[in-house]
Amino acid sequence: MPIDIFEPLEQLVFGAIGMTALALADSAGRELTFSGWRALVILGHADKTRVGTLAQGIGMSLPSASRLIRRLERDGLVMTERDESDRRATLVSLTRRGQDLREAVVIRRRALMAEALEARSPTLPKGLIPGLNAIARAFAPYS
Repeated sequence: MPIDIFEPLEQLVFGAIGMTALALADSAGRELTFSGWRALVILGHADKTRVGTLAQGIGMSLPSASRLIRRLERDGLVMTERDESDRRATLVSLTRRGQDLREAVVIRRRALMAEALEARSPTLPKGLIPGLNAIARAFAPYS
C-alpha cells in the first residue's frame, strides 16, 4: 500500500466528519452527539440490534451504550424490547423519528458534499469513482 494515500484519505475523513457535524447541527434541531449519530447509523443498517453489538460498533462500554440508548429513547429516536430468544438481552431499533432524522442528516451532508465539489472541483479525474468505490468497500466494515 503506497503511504502517500494516507494523507488525502485522512483529509477526506476529516472533511466528512466536519460535514457530518454541520449536518447534525442543521438537521437535529437539538444536540445529538457523534456517539448518538453513530448509533443511528448502525441501527439504520439492521432491523433490530442487541445493545452489546451496538456498544461494540460505537466503541463504548456496555453501561455507556445503555445510557446513550436511554437518552435516545427519551428523545423518541430509538425503541427497545427484550430479545425473545434470550430474555437477558435487549434489542434496539430506530423509530420513525430516528429514521427521519438519520435521513435528514444524510441529505444535508450530501448537499454539503455537492457544494464543496462544485465550488472546488469543476471536473473529476477519470477513474475516481471506481477508486472511491474500492476504498468504500475496504472501509465498509467500519460503517
